[in-house]
Amino acid sequence: MTQSASTKEKSPPHYAGHRRRLRERFLSGGTDALQEYELLELLLFAAIPQRDVKPLAKQLLARFSGLKGVLMAEQAALREFGLGDGVVALLKAIAAAHLLIGRAEIMDRPVLSNWQKILDYCFAVLGHETREQLRVLFLNRKNCLIADELQQRGTIDHTPVYVREVIKRALDLGAGAIILVHNHPSGDPTPSKDDIVMTRDLAVAAKSVGVVLHDHIVIGNGRHVSFKEQGLL
Repeated sequence: MTQSASTKEKSPPHYAGHRRRLRERFLSGGTDALQEYELLELLLFAAIPQRDVKPLAKQLLARFSGLKGVLMAEQAALREFGLGDGVVALLKAIAAAHLLIGRAEIMDRPVLSNWQKILDYCFAVLGHETREQLRVLFLNRKNCLIADELQQRGTIDHTPVYVREVIKRALDLGAGAIILVHNHPSGDPTPSKDDIVMTRDLAVAAKSVGVVLHDHIVIGNGRHVSFKEQGLL
């Protein structure tokens, strides 16, 4: 074997230096020192050690409209890019950690005085869901959040709501108030007639057992509609 051939075999891959420099920039300057695709590269390094991940990072960001979209994307959609269990698990774990941090910031705190954080959390949980979901935020008598639970998961454009189940769960938790949150995967957060009827039925049922329905928030494509603000509640 010639010396040049031996040297070529031992040479590190072209992206090795890039990875080191990216890590150094991040550690010294934080997220402000990196572009979005570079931050995603940094995340992918751990799960894909033997590949230049810059093209992949840019493709994922383009497909899912940004880093948040990548982290919240469904597993099947991520696997369309040839991502294995290690990469998918890493991305979903980061997304889960983000939601846990958001929940910790609002849990056991007065909801009505932290409304923007509530909205931010709702967008993080439901903003990228492709099927309708109904979540219920349960509050105690001091309007502090004591539980956030997925009540129903539906089809692309419909979620069944069982009023008695929501009320029963509120009583089980000793909740004094609730807030409904659901998403419209179509992107239009305008409440449907069914949404309005269900909400009014639930408000009446809740009042009959001493539970207040503070609001119903509909999430869609970065926008939201509050029933209370619209005079629908």
